[in-house]
Amino acid sequence: MAAGKEIRGKIKSVENTKKITKAMEMVAASKMRKAQERMRSARPYSEKIRAIASNLSQANPEYTHAFMKTSDAKVAGMIVVTTDKGLCGGMNTNVLRAVTSKLRELQAAGVSTEAVAIGNKGLGFLTRVGAKVVSQAVQLGDTPHLEKLIGPVKVLLDAYAEGRLSAVYLSYTKFVNTMRQESVVEQLLPLKAESLKGGEGSAPQHAWDYIYEPDAQTVIDDLLVRYVESLVYQAVAENMASEQSARMVAMKAATDNAGNLINELKLVYNKTRQAGITKELSEIVSGAAAATGN
Repeated sequence: MAAGKEIRGKIKSVENTKKITKAMEMVAASKMRKAQERMRSARPYSEKIRAIASNLSQANPEYTHAFMKTSDAKVAGMIVVTTDKGLCGGMNTNVLRAVTSKLRELQAAGVSTEAVAIGNKGLGFLTRVGAKVVSQAVQLGDTPHLEKLIGPVKVLLDAYAEGRLSAVYLSYTKFVNTMRQESVVEQLLPLKAESLKGGEGSAPQHAWDYIYEPDAQTVIDDLLVRYVESLVYQAVAENMASEQSARMVAMKAATDNAGNLINELKLVYNKTRQAGITKELSEIVSGAAAATGN
């Protein structure tokens, strides 16, 4: 019964794996709820700062911030948001495929890229493809902290403000629902007038007038920087919610597959055991028949 013993060992191994994937599924489900709450709680701030930035840009049209100006530089920036850990299905693969497509598009247009990697998976990918990584933020944990993101992102923001970059793109995985996440590559800079409009995208129905302290330029400069930072933070929060959802779904699928494999192995084991018993019985009957001379 050497074959039966080997099958029993495989069944035990798969059962242990099933326990691990089930535990990881439960942990991901718990973290997913917290990540979704964090993501949704960040949305009101982003919407409010977008509305204020829109009003200020229309109230003071004689001043144009550097983030709203275009440049003829042949270099573009790319902020790649991925996860630090794996085991979350094809989430990272999908967003990195979208990044690859964008990099090829820029390369075909004669534009080189400078990248900021947020997450270990994106950093490893950019290193393998030979992209120029100017800064990085890894090991963010389960909670995004703006102070950890400002430094790496500010490298590209300052480069764009100095006119060394023609555009800055932000790639991440957008959370739609538990079963669906979308890979997004969107233009972060230059800011367009329509991107500063409200949630419905409609024009304001009345004019705004502000009293600036200390002056309009200082207020608009600081506000637009905060606005861009809030977009990056929101992208990281969306990515973390997508990560936990994708991991929960992947671990559930792994648990179900382990259960199916265990059932198949048990069926094979029972068939092997039954064949062994039948063989032994036939040998006993043959031996008994030979002993009696029949």
